[in-house]
Amino acid sequence: MKKVLLSAVALLAFGFANAQEEEKGNGGFSKGSMFVSGAFSIGSEKTDDVKSSDFEIAPKFGYFVTENIAIGGKLGYASMKAENGFGDTQDDAALTVGAFGRYYMTPASQFSLFGEFGIDYSSVEDKLADAKSNEIGVNLGLGLSYFLNNNWAIEATWAGLGYTTNDNGGDGAEKTNTFGLGADLRSFGFGVIYKF
Repeated sequence: MKKVLLSAVALLAFGFANAQEEEKGNGGFSKGSMFVSGAFSIGSEKTDDVKSSDFEIAPKFGYFVTENIAIGGKLGYASMKAENGFGDTQDDAALTVGAFGRYYMTPASQFSLFGEFGIDYSSVEDKLADAKSNEIGVNLGLGLSYFLNNNWAIEATWAGLGYTTNDNGGDGAEKTNTFGLGADLRSFGFGVIYKF
């Protein structure tokens, strides 16, 4: 009887320890955690004699400076081209540099809500018109992350509140200032992050 009781206790202890290990394997962030994410897209379209193509790459890196606060940066490049039967109609290239900060409500759990503040600087070159413009954008948004395992998580973000200013090439051109509240639920973004 004593052996059966000790065996049952040992089995329960092993099961509890194994369950704790599985919980730790469900991801979450902690101080010192790092993650990468970003965007990559390539596409083309043709309608009659009008062809267009676009390309974008924008990696993003974050680092947890405390249990709840992550800071990071991003670097992006985008190219947009269009032409018809008579020649080029658009040939733009954009370089973007940005920084962001996030506050996570429950960073150590598998599911977490966060708020994000970001600022971006973009330089856009119109190669056909030989003109450049500069844009600065500030945004405040919300996001959710859900860990599939210890390293991979899916993420949903909502841009929320944003402000941009574009100098439209400078040299006396009127600036364009845009302010918006993203109340459109179609403005959600979905992505994947990798924690290491």
